[in-house]
Amino acid sequence: MFTGIVEAQGSIAAIEKRGGDMRLRISCASLPMADVKLGDSIASNGVCLTVVAIESDGFWADVSNETLSLSTFAKAVVGQSLNLERAMLVGSRFDGHIVSGHIDGVGRVTACHKDARSLRLRIQAPSELARYIASKGSICVDGVSLTVNRVEASTFDLNIVPHTAAETIIQHYGVGTEVNLEVDMVARYLERLLQADKPAGLSMATLADNGFIKTRK
Repeated sequence: MFTGIVEAQGSIAAIEKRGGDMRLRISCASLPMADVKLGDSIASNGVCLTVVAIESDGFWADVSNETLSLSTFAKAVVGQSLNLERAMLVGSRFDGHIVSGHIDGVGRVTACHKDARSLRLRIQAPSELARYIASKGSICVDGVSLTVNRVEASTFDLNIVPHTAAETIIQHYGVGTEVNLEVDMVARYLERLLQADKPAGLSMATLADNGFIKTRK
């Protein structure tokens, strides 16, 4: 489990094709590795990867076909920058939101411009994810916990403060950049709970029937 608060930036140092999927060597000299051991999880651009080998300046991790089908790692290249976060510890401060590291899909930056000292982004999400994205709700973009400013159909707007831009790969985004998206897991579980033994799809009627909203009489 992660918080979406990036600890360091790293990069892909090597890519090995292995039996139809791949293994990555990730260089991360600035990520504290003293207590990292084999089998630990490290979120890399939001993807929960398991450490399979440790080196002095980084680690190796396997990337399955399932992960490749849902994330930007399908187009990974050597030298690509990554946001990195070690799994959270019980009892540590929880500054972001609950992030599983299980990517839901790939979005694309459609607008990017300065707003005073902040950076404004508009991202196009896959249409099937749109129902999980809410104004002022949380979303994880390339492993960064962010607040949604506005939603219109399947696009959403973000405001990136200077510190976040400087400490993450968001500073390198431009129109056309593809990003890993993980929606708020509370929304996913809520839909699943409400739709048990019912037709797929979350509606206002379903929310009302289950006491989540009030209807006028």
